[in-house]
Amino acid sequence: MRVTRDMLHADLQPYYSRISRLEVLFKYKWLTKLVNMLLKRVSAGRDRQGLHCDEVHIPSGDGRWQIRARVYKPEQQKGPLPLLLYIHGGGYLLGNPEMSIDVIERFIKTRPCVVVAPDYRKAYTEPYPAGFDDCYETLLWAINNAAQLGIDPDRVIVAGHSAGGGLTASVTLKARDTGDVKIAFQMPIYPMIDDRQPNDSSRDIDVPVWNTQTNRIGWNAYLASLRQDSSEIPAYAAAARNDDYEAFPPTITFVGTLEPFYWETQVYVQALQNAGVEVRFQEFENCFHAFDTIAADAGIAEAALAFTFDSYAEFYDRFAVAKPLG
Repeated sequence: MRVTRDMLHADLQPYYSRISRLEVLFKYKWLTKLVNMLLKRVSAGRDRQGLHCDEVHIPSGDGRWQIRARVYKPEQQKGPLPLLLYIHGGGYLLGNPEMSIDVIERFIKTRPCVVVAPDYRKAYTEPYPAGFDDCYETLLWAINNAAQLGIDPDRVIVAGHSAGGGLTASVTLKARDTGDVKIAFQMPIYPMIDDRQPNDSSRDIDVPVWNTQTNRIGWNAYLASLRQDSSEIPAYAAAARNDDYEAFPPTITFVGTLEPFYWETQVYVQALQNAGVEVRFQEFENCFHAFDTIAADAGIAEAALAFTFDSYAEFYDRFAVAKPLG
């Protein structure tokens, strides 16, 4: 299905011409790498006034890599706070934590937490499992350094958008499987979780920002090693392949109806609900991928952001508040 300007939500139609070429950033490997290089030069290490900002370098499990991670805290921290592992998006191909600083700041100011945000390896540098391992190892590092970070290891939230939402779902799945960490709640926002979408003609969609073609590019890069070896795709690589949702934490997510992740998000939410998991979920009619950040000043984007942070505040108060002693 080709999405035209007049098919979009009225609030988003004025953005159509300026976003119609964004997918080109993902179509050419050299351009994606150039964007990552520019992001590194322009934004990596940049602090946000009003937050306490720090940077750490975490040895990877195999010892071959130092995972750069940003740590953000309220300026005036009182006592141990919940940990929020935030995983940025970018189709598994590009991005860094700093590009999500507005979202990170709003999390902290909505409810106090310590955000640890890994700059995980992208698929063109190293495909799966590198990026996933970086995120999970960052989570374990944070738990093991709870006192240094000022976090309560029993109050852990995992959140991310797009590919970061996919990694959120995968990290939460492994934490459930291993028992390494108890996740209070997760927020995989419009998550990239199903590598089968590009080959399903019933879910084909040509829409600005992220479409079936760019989705295919992202998955092919992320799963390159597995596909080269004709290996089975594990659920830690594509969380929609999981078929057991027992003991999953409460979940918050939303998705636009005009984007490739619409169908898989619906299926994921239904699977969680069938397993008795509490889910806050909302569909936003006629909205493209990442409309809440790309068109942040549009009325419908403001509604999506309100849903995100109101739901976060509610679940924080219910599931991530310190329990009284005794």
